[in-house]
Amino acid sequence: MNDWPEAWSDDNRGNRYGRGSAGAQPEGARVMRQVRRDPAAPPAQGGYGGYGGQGGGYGDAGQAAPPYGGGVPQQPSYVDGRGQDAADGYDSGYNTGQVYGGGGPGGPQSARTRGPRPAPNWRRRIKWTAITLATVLIVTSVATYFWADSKLHRDVDLSQVIDRPAAGKGTNYLIVGSDSRKGMTAADKQKLHTGSAEGQRTDSMMILHVGDNGDTLVSLPRDSNVEIPSYKGSTSGKVYPATGRHTKLNAAYAEDGPTLLIRTIEFNTGLHIDHYVEIGFGGFAKIVDAVGGVQITIDKAFKDKDSGANFQAGTQTLNGAEALAFVRTRHAFAAQDLQRTKNQQKFLSALAHQVATPSTILNPFKFYPTMGAGLDSLTVDKDMSLWDLASMFWAMKGVNGGDGTSLNMPISGSTGGNLVWDKTKMKTLVSELQNDQKVTVTGN
Repeated sequence: MNDWPEAWSDDNRGNRYGRGSAGAQPEGARVMRQVRRDPAAPPAQGGYGGYGGQGGGYGDAGQAAPPYGGGVPQQPSYVDGRGQDAADGYDSGYNTGQVYGGGGPGGPQSARTRGPRPAPNWRRRIKWTAITLATVLIVTSVATYFWADSKLHRDVDLSQVIDRPAAGKGTNYLIVGSDSRKGMTAADKQKLHTGSAEGQRTDSMMILHVGDNGDTLVSLPRDSNVEIPSYKGSTSGKVYPATGRHTKLNAAYAEDGPTLLIRTIEFNTGLHIDHYVEIGFGGFAKIVDAVGGVQITIDKAFKDKDSGANFQAGTQTLNGAEALAFVRTRHAFAAQDLQRTKNQQKFLSALAHQVATPSTILNPFKFYPTMGAGLDSLTVDKDMSLWDLASMFWAMKGVNGGDGTSLNMPISGSTGGNLVWDKTKMKTLVSELQNDQKVTVTGN
């Protein structure tokens, strides 16, 4: 008996191209009939695994299973295009498109019935973002602090200064601009019009007082007439007694460096100096260039071939070479040294203001080069900290912004070409600074 459906019987299969037939042409497209699953046949006795048809199956004794016959299980049939079997509800899934996993766990039906995705926990995200940013800020700040602190040249030992006046209220910084050409090439010297003089001298000296009643910047003209007191040699350690010798203030620095300069200023004024800061020619120009130039208003045009200055009146931005020429020029003015000290005060305050602007502090590509140039160029005392240095720059910025006072040391006349300080006004000024009072004295 042949159990194949009628369309698939051996007598009615037609051309079997590709299935071992001898036909030369492939069979044409045919529409498959819907196949119905007939009720399961009872298992044949003696069949293997129950597979068999009437008349025996695999495993019947003495009978061989026919290749295509009663031993083949009947095939399922499609009933109505929905893939449902009329007998037992079998669904192949071909007509619904749900071939793999349709309706079962993990299938399309499961995806459609899955609950809504939970909302993100923004409070947790904000918390961890804030913690991360704070950690980065702290690590960066600490690393920057130690980097900057390592670059300071703490070469001046104030303990070598003898017979010092008592310290007062507030903090007094002695800021010195020297004509040091250390590290400058011949091209640098030519560009900056510094010349090639040996040794070091002070082109500018200022006392910056930082206190609770306003900051005060006092310029000490380099041609000031002062007495050289007894002092301890910075190299020899030997104490040299006073001889009553009078000279220009900048000669003290040329004779024995910063410690004798500090000793001379303290002796002649009675004002205690807490910290010392010095910058040379080349370093000054590098700081100005690193910050992108400094804007300043020049009241009157002037020119000086010695310093290389050639300025028109008006507001302008000076680069490093121009800035150095501006603060060094004195031959272009009638009151040479006094006008120069005023220009120095004006420019240094403008420089501090430029360094402290958000465009510099918040821009790492400008902040770090500026700080690096400044720290490489400064010589300070052994007790100077970065906080002290920052306080000094903020005070300079405040003076430029009108929050403080700037003046020259009061002058009463001259002797032998040296400027003589007004002793009465100077005494009042020093008393006000020592007691951190508002300064009432005016200078020249």
